[in-house]
Amino acid sequence: MMNRLFYLFIFLFGLIIGSFLNCVIYRLKTRKSFLKDRSFCPYCKHSLSWQDLIPLLSFLILKGRCRYCGKKISWQYPLVELIAGILFVLIACYFLFPINFQNILNTCYLILTASLLIVTFVYDLKHFIIPDKVIYPAIGLAFIYRLFDIVSSFKFQVSSFIPFIAAFGASAFFLAIILVSRGKWMGFGDVKLAFLMGLLLGFPNILGALFLSFFFGAIIGIGLILTKKKTLKSELPFGPFLITGTFIALFWGGSLINWYLSLFNLTI
Repeated sequence: MMNRLFYLFIFLFGLIIGSFLNCVIYRLKTRKSFLKDRSFCPYCKHSLSWQDLIPLLSFLILKGRCRYCGKKISWQYPLVELIAGILFVLIACYFLFPINFQNILNTCYLILTASLLIVTFVYDLKHFIIPDKVIYPAIGLAFIYRLFDIVSSFKFQVSSFIPFIAAFGASAFFLAIILVSRGKWMGFGDVKLAFLMGLLLGFPNILGALFLSFFFGAIIGIGLILTKKKTLKSELPFGPFLITGTFIALFWGGSLINWYLSLFNLTI
């Protein structure tokens, strides 16, 4: 019972943070502060009251429409809240136990990084750009955390620097793609995101994340072309695929890689 209540609390906390992330995503584009001013309907500009801002529940009660003008509320809002709640529960489940200082610190770091990745995912999906105001703080956070982990534990072996090697390797891979294609296949934002992925995942999980990213990108891309929603020359943001691959690799990367290698009687 206590475990269920704990995970319910984490889920509700994720919903609340997800609601805040929606505000960040919207105000990044408008360049307004997300720490000031009240939330408002993007259509009629009417200020929203507390009963309009209950994560997930308000959307359901209002049947997906603004209380004041009747315009449809984007599905982005409940989905971001729901995804944040689910991710926070998964992070707590995989990284918090047994509860100690190191695991608590790691969980807080992953929750904060996951929040920044959610913002990046939605912003790139909507505006075809990875925002520097989000990706640079995320890289800085991951870089400092990795250094802190090395210094605090006095782990100065080569293996301790693998996340940095993975970060530089992944970003160099995407930079090579940009140079070869002269910027037609990838944007420089993907280089920055790949660097963050390497710091977050290390090796070999970064390989699993990249494989999944290209796999999902190919599947979705082919599907959009077959349904005539896109053409071979159409632009498709790759950031969401990279972030999807990152989350899958974060939780199940080791298992997926070992399963794949077992097909060839190999281990890692």
